[in-house]
Amino acid sequence: MSKTTGILETERLHLVDFTAAHLDDFAAMNADPQVMEFFPATQSRAQSAALLDRIIAHRATHGYSLFALHLKSDNRFIGFTGLLHADFEAHFTPAVEIGWRFQRFAWGQGLGPEAARACLGFGFETLGLEEIVSFTARINLRSVRVMQKIGMQNDPADDFDHPNLAAGDRLRRHVLYRVRRPK
Repeated sequence: MSKTTGILETERLHLVDFTAAHLDDFAAMNADPQVMEFFPATQSRAQSAALLDRIIAHRATHGYSLFALHLKSDNRFIGFTGLLHADFEAHFTPAVEIGWRFQRFAWGQGLGPEAARACLGFGFETLGLEEIVSFTARINLRSVRVMQKIGMQNDPADDFDHPNLAAGDRLRRHVLYRVRRPK
């Protein structure tokens, strides 16, 4: 798989490779309790910096990663969407996962599906992937709606308990959605 960098575009968004320059906006988003409602906890600046380093390293290793999203209209950072290699222990891994996270001001505007469709196209057309998955806590209905809007399908038999979350954790039960390369 070739290493890919640069920019994808949608009608309203620039999708760019993350750099260290994104840390302030990234850390602010990850510290917001509403943004992080369906994650075990908010993240400190140091935790966000470590995650940003892992995102950048993932791109260097796999040739893809999460993209930082910026509005075309004013270049504001609104969050991320992209592809990650999922390799924790589960019946469907290893797999390539599509994921996203948005600042609150960007919610409810259709930006999630818009960015995700661009990433799916990148995954299938540029990277040549055969399947992309997405998963979230069952109670995260906003993300489930994005999965459905971008054409992903759920088989309840695929749903799973996330191995990195403790038994009894309200976020442990996850739904799994899949989409295959268009023929």
